[in-house]
Amino acid sequence: MFPAGIITSALLFIAFLLLLLDTLSVPIIKTIYLFRLTAAASSGLLDSSASESVVFGVWGYCTSGADVSVLGVNRDTAAQCSKRHLGYTFDSTVASALHVSGLENLISKTSTAALALHPVAVCLAFIALVVSLVTLRRRDARGTSRLPSFIVLGFSVFAAIMASIVFIVDIVLVAIVGHRVHNDSHGELTMKWGNATWLTLVAAILLWVAVAGTMTGVCCGQEWRLRRLRSVDQEQEKP
Repeated sequence: MFPAGIITSALLFIAFLLLLLDTLSVPIIKTIYLFRLTAAASSGLLDSSASESVVFGVWGYCTSGADVSVLGVNRDTAAQCSKRHLGYTFDSTVASALHVSGLENLISKTSTAALALHPVAVCLAFIALVVSLVTLRRRDARGTSRLPSFIVLGFSVFAAIMASIVFIVDIVLVAIVGHRVHNDSHGELTMKWGNATWLTLVAAILLWVAVAGTMTGVCCGQEWRLRRLRSVDQEQEKP
């Protein structure tokens, strides 16, 4: 196998790892999330203030717990996470944590159910990675068959397309939430993009680079194999 095959396997591994981390976002991995909603309130009475945020991931959400300050004395309330399930809404727990109401339609189970494409992208990237590693082990003196390279190319293309679709889904979902927050919360909430979306973007780019590398190997591999065969034949013809 060519050195390009090793590079392709490395790219597929990194892309798979990024997609896996993205899929295991909130409430599984608390530091990886799609977006964050923050509510802040302050009052001159008793010099008090309070702030709380909720982060949303593929499988649910986690509240940060309220940071309350009264007369300079800080007091935190406990954070909590939703159950891990596909498809969630802006429910009463989120509304209570952010101290807002009337935003039940901010997100819907239908829109968040589209996040089910995340594990699909992970599975495709994993299959492409495994096939590429198997292909690397099928080296011999006469070169590697092109069939495994075509299989790697096929799964890499599927994984790259799916990762791109997942990125688009994430962008659209977060953009819709941001638009509704801006229009419906009347300044009570602010939204911040999370890091999960950008992990998906990097993974998609790496997968497309891996596709390009695999295509190069497939196109140039036959020429390299013919040269190798000629070289072997010439050595065998020598007395």
